[in-house]
Amino acid sequence: MRVLLVCLAVAALAHAAPQYSGELIFAPEKWHNHSSSIVELPNGDLLVCWFHGSGERTADDVLIQGARWNRSSGQWTERFTMADTPGFPETNPVLFLDAKQRLFFLWPLIVAHRWETALMKYRISTDYQQASGPPKWEFQDNIVLIPQDIARLTRDYAGAAAAGEGPQAERARQLIATAGDEYFSRMGWFTRTHPQQLPSGRILVPMYSDGFSFGIMAISDDGGYTWRGSQPIVGAGCIQPSVLRKNDGSLVAYLRDNGPPPKRAHISFSKDDGVTWTAAKDTDIPNPGSSLEAIRLSNGHWIMVYNDLESKRYSLVAMISDDEGATWKWKRHLEGSPSNPSNFEFHYPSVIQARDGAIHVTYSHFAAEGKSIKHVRFNEDWVKAGDR
Repeated sequence: MRVLLVCLAVAALAHAAPQYSGELIFAPEKWHNHSSSIVELPNGDLLVCWFHGSGERTADDVLIQGARWNRSSGQWTERFTMADTPGFPETNPVLFLDAKQRLFFLWPLIVAHRWETALMKYRISTDYQQASGPPKWEFQDNIVLIPQDIARLTRDYAGAAAAGEGPQAERARQLIATAGDEYFSRMGWFTRTHPQQLPSGRILVPMYSDGFSFGIMAISDDGGYTWRGSQPIVGAGCIQPSVLRKNDGSLVAYLRDNGPPPKRAHISFSKDDGVTWTAAKDTDIPNPGSSLEAIRLSNGHWIMVYNDLESKRYSLVAMISDDEGATWKWKRHLEGSPSNPSNFEFHYPSVIQARDGAIHVTYSHFAAEGKSIKHVRFNEDWVKAGDR
């Protein structure tokens, strides 16, 4: 009996020990590889996608690539094409498994080489656990949105627009003018972070517009077949929302700071399942104008991965909160540090927790040898152990 107890104690200690591993999904190269998204499949394999080409919105050869990690072999497959519309750039793909274990693949096609011409496309699959290659798609459509209460821009910015001259007054006038333009207000909303499915079954797809520099939610209450727009998340340049659900049922969106200094992640709240949102305000979390992602872990803790800088993207950190974002007590760097500046970039994280409790992150890895997508796997105790 005593031997059994000792063995159990050793096993528990081993389970709690910090764990970390990581690798590039493919060899670094001169091609632009950016904005990945990761999902765990029911069989324990991983599927990752990103955009690849000679540039971004202005390069017509940009397409969506993917790769699979096989749980049995522990190896990544060769890359394959997930989506390619000849002559049009495609960017910022997102993967998501809903409560029915259907795989959603969402991405924007850039119609006219400007972000504000993005057209959201998506596919759904129930046959996606192949050993290699892309899933087999059974449904495809576009997500086009009419933002709810777009007139809030006129209300919120009327005072600034009437304030005279200067950049803030000019931006306010532009926002009011574009809010009244049906084409501009309905086009250009696209993805970056994982969707969120609520207990009611509602699916929220966080999106944003570089034209407005605001966030929004695409809302579906019928399993992803029809969509409507939420109220925009407005603020001083707040895009790429990442959404978490609190214990009380309210929602929190953390957003990239696309506005003037001080450069801080923004935050907004919703109490009606994502339909309306408070004006976004600065937090004390640094943000250099780069994407972040935060998710809820199975034990109720939150994890955020982000660039802890006010400029550039050479430092990427994971931090954990045990009080729903009121404080972030633990932090550990995945790459670099604020005290070690470089010309490298480690950014645009995509974060999930697997069924075995491991945290998986993929991110764009731009270093001297070239560009790739990096995958890392670690546990909460590794983050809590802090930087070494």
